[in-house]
Amino acid sequence: MIGVIDYGMSNLASLSNALLFINVPFEVTDSPPSLKKYDKLILPGVGAFGLAMKRLNESGFSDAVLEEVCVKGKKILGICLGMQLLYEKSSEHGQHKGLGLIKGSVEYLGEKVSLPVPHVGWNSVFSPRETNLLRASEAEDYCFYFVHSFYCQAKKSGIVSGVVEYGGFKFDAVVEDVNVMATQFHPEKSQKNGLELLKKFALC
Repeated sequence: MIGVIDYGMSNLASLSNALLFINVPFEVTDSPPSLKKYDKLILPGVGAFGLAMKRLNESGFSDAVLEEVCVKGKKILGICLGMQLLYEKSSEHGQHKGLGLIKGSVEYLGEKVSLPVPHVGWNSVFSPRETNLLRASEAEDYCFYFVHSFYCQAKKSGIVSGVVEYGGFKFDAVVEDVNVMATQFHPEKSQKNGLELLKKFALC
């Protein structure tokens, strides 16, 4: 059973519909103590990093997530803003501390590209090898749906299993570090490829 964390900053409807479609057992929970009963966790997110961390901290979800993931070793999947929250820090509207499950930072994409920001739409993700979440691919049709203005940059390149290029700049699209996994794109909005990834997470 997967626990989908509801801290008030997520579009839970599309993610719930995707999990229902692929027949993955899940529950949406707004109760930090309830995380102990789930086998795996998903941290979705839409909005600003600072406010999201404030809500996670004040609700008790920050401590509960760290307990389940770091101490008990449960797998977690961060999606979009949820991915960014797993990093150490973000420079979005000031400096903010993240959950620190991934060593690295979140920075403004507009400082790296001349294309429109936010980065919205379909983009290819390149994975050099088969992983828990991705199939090895250099094909242009291995696309996912992105909506974001900030990008993630992990300190350890070895945990980055998928890379996206936008305006000539490459950044983390997927990270997989033992039990900590994340995607900058929205798998629940990425049709066949996204559903395949969610199913892989459920089975890994």
